[in-house]
Amino acid sequence: MRDYSVPERLTMIGLTAGAIAGVWPTVTRTTGVSVLCPLRTLTGIPCPFCGMTTAATALVAGELRTAVLANPFVLGLAALVLAVLPVLAARTVGLAGPPSPWPDGVRRRTQQALCVLAFVSWLYQLHRFGWF
Repeated sequence: MRDYSVPERLTMIGLTAGAIAGVWPTVTRTTGVSVLCPLRTLTGIPCPFCGMTTAATALVAGELRTAVLANPFVLGLAALVLAVLPVLAARTVGLAGPPSPWPDGVRRRTQQALCVLAFVSWLYQLHRFGWF
């Protein structure tokens, strides 16, 4: 099994989410099944990723305003997918070598930045659902 970088893994997650978002409205319409946030369902408190299903579905449907209002961080994931997809494709067909490990400092700063983004997303969701 070959190694994938974190951006490549996030790109694969984004591609999978986009594919699911493309068919999700049909699944919901025909079965009545919907996705509920476990934290919000159990506690009433939204999680940092609340609205991501709605945002991804809206983005795939071309409804940018709805996507941004549901969870603006979907645009970051979409931008990452578009930026990393050519590299992932090149590696998949053997035109690019395997990813090199990130230095510890870069990895630590990236983790910190992602934690800050998750916190900001959570504040947005708390505001969106009227917690403050």
